[in-house]
Amino acid sequence: MADLFTIAVVCTGNICRSPIGEVVIRDAIADAGLTDAVRVFSAGTGDWHLGEDADHRALSVLTENGHTLTDHRARRFAPPDFADADLILALDQSHVDALRRLTPDPAAQEKVRLLRSFDADREDDEVADPYYGDRRDFEVSYAQISAAAPGVVAHVRERLA
Repeated sequence: MADLFTIAVVCTGNICRSPIGEVVIRDAIADAGLTDAVRVFSAGTGDWHLGEDADHRALSVLTENGHTLTDHRARRFAPPDFADADLILALDQSHVDALRRLTPDPAAQEKVRLLRSFDADREDDEVADPYYGDRRDFEVSYAQISAAAPGVVAHVRERLA
């Protein structure tokens, strides 16, 4: 897997936003014909939900939009993940800050970007945390993540060229 371009999608607990991001971006990568060149995984900055499945609301929104997430177990982003990842997509600024505190060097810090920075039409740079909200909050997160996916694919194409 060392030769694959690797994307990490990171949120707080790895049960809401980052699993949605993982699946949406993985499917966008597949639609672009890049599956053989790209790997996508997700993780959290905290350990509150280690080993848990994705939130049922996230799974429901993914399923209703034609995506499948299987065998997900929440995990925490660890310093060795910097060596594996070529692009680290944070869902909000708190994740950027947490990741940059973990980075072993300036080159690793350069890998960290806000996911929504890849959406040219965004009104905000962050995907709000839907955890304490209702289903509509998960739908909004899904829409924001989906809007950034084409930009991520374009970035990956440039990096692979």
